[in-house]
Amino acid sequence: MRLSPNLGPMLVVALVALALYWPLMYLANIPAAQRALDTGAALPCKTAVECATQLRSPVLPSPQQLWNGFGNLMFPLNSPNAIPLNAAVTALETIVGLLLAALLGFFFAIGMVVSRAFERALLPWIVASQTVPIIAIAPMLVVLLGQYGVQGWLPKAIIAAYIAFFPITIGLAKGLKSPDPLALDLMKTYNAGNWQTYLKLRFPASVPYLFTAFKVSMTAALIGAIVAEISTISFQGIGKMLAENSRASDVVAMWVIMLSSALLGILLVALVGWLERLLTPWRQGGRAAPVVRRAGPAPRGEVG
Repeated sequence: MRLSPNLGPMLVVALVALALYWPLMYLANIPAAQRALDTGAALPCKTAVECATQLRSPVLPSPQQLWNGFGNLMFPLNSPNAIPLNAAVTALETIVGLLLAALLGFFFAIGMVVSRAFERALLPWIVASQTVPIIAIAPMLVVLLGQYGVQGWLPKAIIAAYIAFFPITIGLAKGLKSPDPLALDLMKTYNAGNWQTYLKLRFPASVPYLFTAFKVSMTAALIGAIVAEISTISFQGIGKMLAENSRASDVVAMWVIMLSSALLGILLVALVGWLERLLTPWRQGGRAAPVVRRAGPAPRGEVG
């Protein structure tokens, strides 16, 4: 099995972060441990250095505390309070949100490429839509959708799509406009129609932009789904776990959940990368894109 070329650099960054974590953890926790000792708190340690890894509410949890936290929140796998089940719900909301964002992004991107007036009329509003704080608009969207019977995980997916459609729209529009003008003139010479030009030239040229936009949108959709779970009434999901443990002031659990959501984001972006390699094999190894086929009668003077 071929390993990803990114695996080596990722491991190097992980080792560097792990090496820096220990001194940062002591630097952050020793003052809090000293204050706890000064107030006479009942701690199973005598010095601030010893107590830095044993605080109930540390600024940065020790690796042992994180390990124990993962053990407590991972099992049993089907528990409603365990990370795997809640991460699966958030992943579902994120993927459905990305698919909805893709539909919306394709509509706006093709419209902007086809019509300059469409672009001038809607692009400012599309940009303005991304300046509205999602934590403010999410409850209102859930209430509005609830009036039409849209409840459960679907409103979270729609909120995720609201954040994720913008990178897809801009990336796909950029890709659809990327073909060389000489190639577009060549398609006209071949008497190709608009749809033939899109299918055989513009869409293949937009693939690199599209998958890059998908990777950005996947992370945006994940953030949107988690924020939607936090800011609305949720019974499952990573956001629900974050809200519950925040109210309980369980710092270690919050760090474990945040690290788990980061891992979920890496896996979802890796899924997009895997789909990119699967659907665009000609881009692997520096091979050229498929040659545009002729879409009409041969130009005058061409032989064969």
